[in-house]
Amino acid sequence: MILSSAIDAIGGTPLVDLSRACAALGLEGRILAKLDFLLPGFSKKDRAAKAIVEAAQADGALAPGQPVVELTSGNMGTGLAIVCGILGHPFIAVMSRGNSVERARMMAALGAEVVLVDQAPGGTPGQVSGADLALVEEAAQRITAERGAFRADQFGHPGNPYSHETGTGPEFWDQSGGGIEAFADFVGSGGTLAGTARFLSPKGVRCYAVEPQGAEVLSGGDTSHPDHPIQGGGYGMGDLVHLQEAPLAGTVTVSGAEARDHARLLARTEGLFAGYSAGANLAAAAHLLKGPEKGRTVGIVLCDSGLKYLSTDLWAGIDGG
Repeated sequence: MILSSAIDAIGGTPLVDLSRACAALGLEGRILAKLDFLLPGFSKKDRAAKAIVEAAQADGALAPGQPVVELTSGNMGTGLAIVCGILGHPFIAVMSRGNSVERARMMAALGAEVVLVDQAPGGTPGQVSGADLALVEEAAQRITAERGAFRADQFGHPGNPYSHETGTGPEFWDQSGGGIEAFADFVGSGGTLAGTARFLSPKGVRCYAVEPQGAEVLSGGDTSHPDHPIQGGGYGMGDLVHLQEAPLAGTVTVSGAEARDHARLLARTEGLFAGYSAGANLAAAAHLLKGPEKGRTVGIVLCDSGLKYLSTDLWAGIDGG
């Protein structure tokens, strides 16, 4: 089959049984991983980018040739750069300097104009906090007004969770033969978790939010250390629109070190080179299989590629450097 563009390659990613990782971790149960890092933009955000732009074109919110602006940690921006480039819309990505340089370079290579925003005072490179994100949001709002642009708004546009309710969730169910019993996902905008949960929860699947240690707003836990290395989420935001009515069974907390170690384990045992949030999801699934979901089947998404973190501590020391 020949596709008309890269947009048509968004969706339908493989589902892999992480039996080797489970064995290495001594887990009783099964983890099924959806390889969304194989999408054209190397992340799950391609799904939301496609859905938001197509919906905006359909309802007239996005005029032909109109610029698109979005706040991004790099993944949503990459997806939008691909979709907007193909559909004829200039795209401006607004991102914190705390995110990895690979993300900015990839967006620029795909034709995006990348605006980098300095971190809040005291911010740590590689660790984007809610305060950093607030500065990015301020810049995104200003640029949207100045350019007469359409704001993609991954944190508020219903196309984000819709793409997972109609894509990720059904794919998990169909590819597993209805065998999935729990699902966990690291929360950024909350779109993946909310949309997937809308589809899977009515089928009896228990869905969990994953958040970083020290930024545990959703669970009402520790919020004393909001800075963490898991880029793309865990911003300590308790007012995420997509999650307000999401059918969730609970939350799972993981540390940055756990996310790093599990991403490395994933690469070493399964040959799957994914990023920090994928490591966080694997760590969360391991927690669930040692606790309330022991002996069951847990689904996770491998959210983005490890190639986006080569300059970070995720792979530091791997080559002896």
